[in-house]
Amino acid sequence: MKKIIIYLLFFLITALGVIFMHQMSSSKKNIKDKELVVIMLGPPGAGKGTHGIKLSAQLNLPHISTGDLFRENIKKETDLGKEALKYIKEGNLTPDNLVIDMLFDHIKKNNYKNGYILDGFPRTVNQAQTLENRLNNKAKIIALSLDIDKSLLLDRITNRVMCSKCHTPYNNKFMPPKKEGICDKCGAELFQRKDDTKEVVEQRLVAYNNETKPLIDYYNKKDELKSVDANGSMEVVYSNLLKALDLK
Repeated sequence: MKKIIIYLLFFLITALGVIFMHQMSSSKKNIKDKELVVIMLGPPGAGKGTHGIKLSAQLNLPHISTGDLFRENIKKETDLGKEALKYIKEGNLTPDNLVIDMLFDHIKKNNYKNGYILDGFPRTVNQAQTLENRLNNKAKIIALSLDIDKSLLLDRITNRVMCSKCHTPYNNKFMPPKKEGICDKCGAELFQRKDDTKEVVEQRLVAYNNETKPLIDYYNKKDELKSVDANGSMEVVYSNLLKALDLK
């Protein structure tokens, strides 16, 4: 009788061990199979676009700027672009669902299966929740928060320029092009946005603090936030980003 009990206990322990290992293996497989969505957070001028493009090349993930998506859809007069333009002309904010539709339409058309880097979206907690609902727990989210002093921020923004063709960002003070006014990559002319003035930046920072900054607490509570000191040189900040992503 004792031998039977021992055999049964041995069988039970072995069976539980197999089940546990299978669950652990499945769990690891599910995490590995998830696409990676990196969200660039930080005030305007913190370097989200510049570092997002570099991370895109290193991680082999597409860099998606929702601002560029808006301009592209409006320029091509797509159905989504026409709908967005109606709200813009009326001076109203574009509904979150329309922004999401534009984003995922772009993702689907380009067959982005491994993930992507988001620059400029989400801007509010409601947009973050809408994004998560659409992802439906099929992605691993990492929110990278670029923390920077206001004085340095103003200096960066008022000196930044962008390529009129390929949208590569530059900074006349911190990261100038090889030839003044000309893009290193495609040779097109560089331009400065009309809203890159101190007065406009001050207004944008107020909007950021009221609408977007709450995302830091939101992602922190979900254990998806990585804060990075963005006050150093571009090389130092980028190195810090890689460390935050555990890639270096």
